[in-house]
Amino acid sequence: MRIGIVSRCDIEEATDLAAKIGRYIKGRADAIYDDQTARALGQEGMELERFDVDVIVTVGGDGTILRVLQSIPHPIPVVGINVGKVGFLAEVSPERALSVVESLLDGFRVSAHSRLAVSVNGRRLPSATNEAVIVTSRPAKILECSIKVDDHVLDVLRADGVIVATPTGSTAYAMSAGGPIVDPRVDAFLIVPLAPYKLSVRPWVVYGESTVVIKIEEKDAAIVIDGQYNETVHKDDEIRFDKDDQKSLFVLVEKSFFEKVLTKLR
Repeated sequence: MRIGIVSRCDIEEATDLAAKIGRYIKGRADAIYDDQTARALGQEGMELERFDVDVIVTVGGDGTILRVLQSIPHPIPVVGINVGKVGFLAEVSPERALSVVESLLDGFRVSAHSRLAVSVNGRRLPSATNEAVIVTSRPAKILECSIKVDDHVLDVLRADGVIVATPTGSTAYAMSAGGPIVDPRVDAFLIVPLAPYKLSVRPWVVYGESTVVIKIEEKDAAIVIDGQYNETVHKDDEIRFDKDDQKSLFVLVEKSFFEKVLTKLR
């Protein structure tokens, strides 16, 4: 078995634990460090874009997992050791890290989560596991955009921005903005306005096979995908969202989705 190990290198605890995991599996599996973790440990590593492993163990927080999922060349199961704060995706505590890694060596089950394919004027951007956020590029300015779902006009929105999220991302920024919590098994996507300037505007849950198109009506804006990638979009640009052909794969551990909501979000 080949196990990829990725850590958040600006946290000493994370790199130390990554090294400990590598030593723990030595002789029973091949440990492949990403290049950043390897440099921190004084070892040889591999770029995430070239990873070809059976499973990836991340040591950090949710952002570390999202960075990995955005960088790897094809879907690979991921399990996260949480040395951050909430750790909804990275749900394994450091104290349980070695026992979870031990269980990987005996085999594991995987949960497949839908992703968003994102494009601007037909040009593909990185896919989103959690969400894509469109916000004004200048603070305190209102974003005006039109939203279509399968060619039907949903709204012409004036707001600070809008989130298009997967069910996986429903417990992240979308939840903080007033969106619903959605079971990851539901075939749907969320459209959540940010501080809309209209009392009638509410979050929407749309069918997962829908095509969502957001057109920037005026002023420059920024699109941010999973907090990892961002670029500027301009007046008349069209941002399209579809269900991605590839899914994000997560190793199943003990807690159910509902247990995680109860223990981590209350």
